[in-house]
Amino acid sequence: MSVAHTAGLAPAELAAARALMDLAFEGDFSDEDWDHGLGGMHALVHDSQGELLGHGAVVQRRVLHNGRSLRTGYVEAVAVRPDRQRQGIGGQVMTALEGVIERAYDLGALSPSAEGEKLYRAHGWVTWTGPVGTLGPDGVRLMPDEDPPMLRGAALDPAHPFLIDWRDGDVY
Repeated sequence: MSVAHTAGLAPAELAAARALMDLAFEGDFSDEDWDHGLGGMHALVHDSQGELLGHGAVVQRRVLHNGRSLRTGYVEAVAVRPDRQRQGIGGQVMTALEGVIERAYDLGALSPSAEGEKLYRAHGWVTWTGPVGTLGPDGVRLMPDEDPPMLRGAALDPAHPFLIDWRDGDVY
């Protein structure tokens, strides 16, 4: 297991992580999705021959909630090589990322895939039950049709919207 900032990873390591996303998500992981996982900390699990088995990243985002701006560690690009899934590798990745979140952020957030939700729940992540939205170029925009994120490490009031910073592509 290793943890490194995007800037500390060699181009070949980033290329291997990007290729893992294509393999694990069966081609349904866009360049925009990959871009969302860059600029933060990466957790990587390799086998004894140096082959990448698992990857995840946590990047900084801002959440506005109940009059506060919260520094949020947003988990992105979590994947395990398909032939090595259900062997604890995803758990290793999440444990490393959660350590980063606990030491550097007010809370953690992520947008789970259906396949990943069980892993996140096992690690104590909970689904946000209040309204969600974004603070974008045109101001606050509630997103009632958006799947709610999962959170870790914060007791937020679901009576107030969870507004995440705007970004191109999927906001959550």
